[in-house]
Amino acid sequence: MGFSTTHLIIFLVIIIVIFGTKKLRNLGSDIGGAVKGFKDGMKDGSDKAADAPVADATQQVSSSATVAKETIDVEAKTKV
Repeated sequence: MGFSTTHLIIFLVIIIVIFGTKKLRNLGSDIGGAVKGFKDGMKDGSDKAADAPVADATQQVSSSATVAKETIDVEAKTKV
């Protein structure tokens, strides 16, 4: 008791009517970009992990701490 071809076609037509072709095209390109970015990140992450010494990791942590001190909470002004 699976889906037949006509069930899938009707389902796709309903999805296209609800969302429209432009949103579906944008969704497809967003998902494709996310997958490409993930693959590039995995490739770069493995290269950097093998080449980077431990001292770089401590330097990144300390630089992120200084960035956190410089950030401003915009919503804090409106939360009176």
